[in-house]
Amino acid sequence: MELQGINALVVGMGRTGEAVCDFLNRQGAKVKISEKSRPEDLDNKINFWREKGVEVEAGDHKLQSFLDADLIIPSPGIPYIPELDEARKRGRMVISEIELAYRFLNGKIVGITGTNGKSTTATLSHKILQEGGLKSNLAGNIGTPLIHFVEKSQPDDIFVTELSSFQLRYVKKFRVAISLFLNISADHLDWHTDFDDYYQSKKNLLRTQNEEDTAILNRDYPRVWALRQLGKFKVYAFSQTGKVSQGCWIQENWIILANEIQEKLMQTTETSLLGIHNRENIMASALVGHVLGIPAFSIKKSIIGFKGLEHRLEKTGELGQVVFYNDSKATNVDASLKSIQSFSGPITIILGGRDKGGDFAQLRKPVQKKVKTIVVIGEASDKIQKSLNGTVPMTQASDMKEAVHLAYSAASPKGVVLLAPGCTSFDMFKNFEERGKIFKREVKALIQRMEQGKE
Repeated sequence: MELQGINALVVGMGRTGEAVCDFLNRQGAKVKISEKSRPEDLDNKINFWREKGVEVEAGDHKLQSFLDADLIIPSPGIPYIPELDEARKRGRMVISEIELAYRFLNGKIVGITGTNGKSTTATLSHKILQEGGLKSNLAGNIGTPLIHFVEKSQPDDIFVTELSSFQLRYVKKFRVAISLFLNISADHLDWHTDFDDYYQSKKNLLRTQNEEDTAILNRDYPRVWALRQLGKFKVYAFSQTGKVSQGCWIQENWIILANEIQEKLMQTTETSLLGIHNRENIMASALVGHVLGIPAFSIKKSIIGFKGLEHRLEKTGELGQVVFYNDSKATNVDASLKSIQSFSGPITIILGGRDKGGDFAQLRKPVQKKVKTIVVIGEASDKIQKSLNGTVPMTQASDMKEAVHLAYSAASPKGVVLLAPGCTSFDMFKNFEERGKIFKREVKALIQRMEQGKE
């Protein structure tokens, strides 16, 4: 792929967009950035790129900029842009950052996708490979954009890459040595036209794999397991519900690893990760290590030493017999469901934020079984209350401080306060990380006030 002298348009000025600009600029392309944000909101970014010879269009997307481009790279997750569709219809080449990176990258890619658990699985897989002696790099949504590694990549490099549906939407030749598909449920329906559109984007991870490659698939999700029929690649399965011939499963609290021989890898109680969904993440990560030749004893050691990621079922504090957990990364309904299933109860759950098109009615039965009270926040409050009306008592909070206070009052004297919103954070916060940090801050402040007798 020749980049010298071509007209390249990068859509979006976030971390990935800027990494793409940097690469294209060094390769001699004529680069232009199209960014929706107002110029005054971009600090010194505009001047920085203009000094490098990059043209910046801010405040609006202009159709002519798209039509003038030979190559268009949209940043992951940017909202629907009609100009992008029009450019594609008129024959302009539109590819994602991972596709661009792939065409110049040396080494193997481990591509990890699914609706939930991608970050945990990518991080743990990277840890297993790195501690097993391989040259592993963490890339994609959880790490550094893949394009950043291109110019220094070597044939023995391995890139463990977390991949979203946004990134996989615009791929053509992109091929991974190992694909890992964790699960699938409705998500990002505020961006995709419908569930099938979302699913088709995810499937792109496996479409180009061949007999030299490997797919690691969740046997317990019919739509995921059906993907084994997409190609002639080798298939490893993982399951919590039954034995598999090649892969991982759970039997009497043992994680069993099976390939040519069957062996007990470790007991599920040996990990500090909470939740039955994390058992899937552990099995999937173990299989990545196994496929790449890491011994079982090393895989086990890495898993036991893994403490999890911030904002993923993170124990935040205790006040008397009330325990607080931060699962701010639970940004869709299925993630909230799995979070609820991780506890025996009674749970007081904080739900809400900006809706992604999820069906909160799916929570009715687990809420009735395990939840004591619901505290709702954010734009989706009305929708959640209508969906879960008649299940358990619900109350509404105006901000996170009030939500934490109301949740503690409802949970006391004994129980779990769980932030598992089932929504994005963008109505009230910059991102799920900020939401989680503010939750933890308010929990800490509440504990201090209570201990000082000020509540």
